[in-house]
Amino acid sequence: MTLMSDLAMWLTFGVIVFSVVLYATERYSIELISLGVIVAYMIIFPVAGVGPSSLDASALIAGFANPGLLTILALLVVGQGLFHTDALDGAARIMVKAVDRVGGIAIAGAFLCIGLLSAFMNNTPVVVMFLPVIAALGTAVGRSSSRLLMPLSFISILGGMATVIGSSTNLLAVDVARRAGVADIGFFSFTPIALILIAVGAIYVLGVMPRILTPRRTMADELRAGAGRQFIAEIPVREGHPLNGAKSQAGLFPQLSEITVRLVQRGERAILPPFEDVTLRAGDIVIVAATRPKLEKILSQKNTMMPDAASDGEPEPQPLPGGVVTLAEAIVAPGSRLIGRTTPQAGFRTDTGCVALGIQRRSRMPRTPLTEIRMEAGDVLLFAGTRDQIERLRGNRDVLLVDWTATDVPRRAKAPLALAIFAAVVASAALELAPIVVAAMAGALAMLATGCLNIRQAVRVIDSRIVMLVGAAIASASALEATGGATALADAVVTALDGSSPAIILSAIFLVIAATTNVLTNNAAAVLFTPVAIQLASRLGVPAEPFVVAVIMAANCSFATPLAYQTNLLVMGPGHYRFRDFLVAGAPLVLLLWITFSLAAPWYYGLG
Repeated sequence: MTLMSDLAMWLTFGVIVFSVVLYATERYSIELISLGVIVAYMIIFPVAGVGPSSLDASALIAGFANPGLLTILALLVVGQGLFHTDALDGAARIMVKAVDRVGGIAIAGAFLCIGLLSAFMNNTPVVVMFLPVIAALGTAVGRSSSRLLMPLSFISILGGMATVIGSSTNLLAVDVARRAGVADIGFFSFTPIALILIAVGAIYVLGVMPRILTPRRTMADELRAGAGRQFIAEIPVREGHPLNGAKSQAGLFPQLSEITVRLVQRGERAILPPFEDVTLRAGDIVIVAATRPKLEKILSQKNTMMPDAASDGEPEPQPLPGGVVTLAEAIVAPGSRLIGRTTPQAGFRTDTGCVALGIQRRSRMPRTPLTEIRMEAGDVLLFAGTRDQIERLRGNRDVLLVDWTATDVPRRAKAPLALAIFAAVVASAALELAPIVVAAMAGALAMLATGCLNIRQAVRVIDSRIVMLVGAAIASASALEATGGATALADAVVTALDGSSPAIILSAIFLVIAATTNVLTNNAAAVLFTPVAIQLASRLGVPAEPFVVAVIMAANCSFATPLAYQTNLLVMGPGHYRFRDFLVAGAPLVLLLWITFSLAAPWYYGLG
C-alpha cells in the first residue's frame, strides 16, 4: 500500500469510529451526524484527493438510491395503509382475546409465529405485518410499545438464522462456499446449531430485554392514555338507520354493546336504563357515553350509526364530509362567548364546517341530549371534519384546538383492499415473483392509488433518521471497500489467529464478524468473511462447513445498532428508539450468542 492509500484507509476508520461514538452519545441528532459523515468523506476523497478516484461525490451519495432504503420506505407506506384502514384489527382482536385469557403466553405465541415465518420468508414483510399487531397486544397487557417492538425485530432476525432461505445473508454465504467448492450446505444443514442459538437468544429477548429497554410514551400511547375519557354524544335514529327497530335485551341494546347508553329521548319523554322491552324507532335520539376510540370506530364503519351526529340543530341533518374524516379535540376557553350556549347555538358547522360529535365534562356526566348541554369553561369538545375544516377551528378564539389530538378516522371500508395489496406484496417477495424492492414500491403505489391512504399520511411515515442513517452507512461501507480497509481487517484476523486451535479460531472469527456486521451490513460481512473463513479452515486442515456456518450465524447478529439490519430501522420510528437503545439492549445479545456458539459449535462439529 502507498502512503496515500494507507492514509485514506485510516481516515475512513477514524470517521466510522467517531460517528459510532456520536450516535451512541446522542449529543447531536442522527440526521446531523449522518450528514456530517457524508460531508467528511466528500472532503477527504473528492476535495482533498486522498484515496481512490472512484470515491467521488456521486458514489458517496448513492446510498440514498439504494434498493434496501427504498424497500424500507415503501414497506413503511404499505404498513401505514394497513394502519389507516384498520386492516389487521381482526387478527389483533383474536390475539388480544387470547391475551385476556392466558396473558403473556399469548404474546410469546405471537413471537413464536414471527420466528417460524422468518425462517421461511424475508424478515422485513414479517415485521411490517406484525408491527401493528404487537403494538395492540402491548396495549392489551398495559406494556409500552417500546418494550415490544425491538424484540419483534430481533425475533425475526433470530428466526432467519434457521434455514438457508431465512435471510439473504445465509444465501450469500452458502453461494460463496458452493462456488469455492468446499461445502455443499443444504436447506436445513445448519438448523440444529441455529436452533440452539435461537433458543438462547429468544429467552433473552422475551425475558430480559423488555426489562432493559426504557419505556417511552409514543404519540399512540399518549392518545391511548386519554382514551378512557368518556364523551357524551347522541345518535339520531331515522328511517333506514341501523338502530331503527333495535330491541333491548337484558336491559341493553346488543348493537351498542361497546358503549354506554345513558338515555333514549323519545319526544318529550326520557327513557332511562335499564331498558326493558324498548324498541328504538325513527325520531328517537340515543344519548351515549363513549370513549374517543369507540366513537371513532362507529364513524369508521361502512354503515355508520352516526352519519349526522350533532347536526347543529339544522332542519335536515347533514352527513359528515366525504373522504378522509379527521377527529380533533378542543377545549372551551375561560371567558369564552360559548359558555352557557349549546352546540347548535355555537354555529360550528356554519363557521368552520366541523361537526361537534361529543362533549366531555370532568365534573359530571349529563343525562341530556348533546344539543341541549350548555357549555362550561374547560369542557372538551370532540370535532369531526376534513383537515382543512379542523384547521379553521384554530381561528375560533372561543375554543383552544389541541393540535396533537388530530387523527384521521380509519377507512375500514378499504380494509379488504389494503389486505389484498399487502398479501400481494408478501407473496411476490416470498415466492420471488419480483424483487422485494419492486413488490414494495408497487404495493406503496397501490395503497395510494386506491385511496387506502393519502399522500400526506404516506409522507408522515417516512422517517428522516432512517434515510440519513442508511445513506451514511452505505457511504462508510463504500469507503471501507474502496480504500482496502475491509481487506486489511480480514487479513489482520488471519494473522492474529494463526497457530490457535480450531475451536478458538472459530470463536474469534464469530466475534469479529458479529462486531463488523453491526457497523457495515450483514450482507457485506457475509461476502467479506466467507472467503476468510474458508482459508482458515484450509490452513487448519478441518472441514470448511463449521467456519461457513460461523460466518452465517455471526453475520446475522445485527442487534447492536439500528443500521445493522433493515427491520431495526423499521421499528426505530414506531418504537421511538434511540441509537443507544440498540447498543444497550442488543450488544449483550451479540455477546450471549457468541458465548453460546463458542460452546456449542465445537461440540456439535467435533472440533478440538
